Amino acid sequence: MKIPALFVSHGAPTFALEPGQAGPLLHAIGERVRALPGLRAILVVSPHWRTRGLRVGASARPQTIHDFGGFPAPLYALRYPAEGAPEVAREVAALLDQSGLPAQLASEQGLDHGAWVPLLHMLPGAPLPVLQLSLPIDLRPADALTLGRALAPLREQGVLIMGSGSLTHNLYEFRQSETEASEDYVREFVQWARRAATAHDEAALIDFRGAPHSRRAHPSDEHYLPLLVAAGASSAGETVEVMEGGVTYGVLSMEGYVFGELPGAPALS
Repeated sequence: MKIPALFVSHGAPTFALEPGQAGPLLHAIGERVRALPGLRAILVVSPHWRTRGLRVGASARPQTIHDFGGFPAPLYALRYPAEGAPEVAREVAALLDQSGLPAQLASEQGLDHGAWVPLLHMLPGAPLPVLQLSLPIDLRPADALTLGRALAPLREQGVLIMGSGSLTHNLYEFRQSETEASEDYVREFVQWARRAATAHDEAALIDFRGAPHSRRAHPSDEHYLPLLVAAGASSAGETVEVMEGGVTYGVLSMEGYVFGELPGAPALS
């Protein structure tokens, strides 16, 4: 069975403590992920590990990285004690090399909050090995889609590819927000992204700066790019399941997508 590719929104670090609407959806997805035959590891692409060139986390025991400041103290006590997957890391690096995308192994790399925060909800107890792939600092949207295509064979080798970003990510408005009411521009951008993702409209996804309110939804690209990696790892004709995670702090959309088939319940849209 081909393992699906996922895009999840991790929002703010406080999502670890405040599951909201998205947490239970991720937990339900995780229960179905556990039922996948032959699943070996989860490969996470997060905007919080940016490097010059590609790097693959190859630690056998990746540490939980608290790469944020000024949040409630309980967040810093949380740990996600997943095992690493050094053998899978070597396979990922070899696959990328074959695709003309050379990658270096990073034997000491831990899990940043883009990885462990959503996994706390999706797979509590850390039952599966987890490793990360960095986002190059000069990665463009078309490059992110190409990276996903290069990773696609892993789906037939027992590896779940998970892009973790945020479907909208305006940190200035997040810090200023005093309401849980969803801004109109967030809804409009989410509606556009959902249409493009479910239609496998790669041209639209790459040219997302033509989407309504894209500059406000994403003042910079990095939290959008993991969606392109996940979409690139999928193929036209595959089902796309929508996780309607709602909106937190009025401006952070928590919507996510499953590209491909998962056992169990039908779409959560």
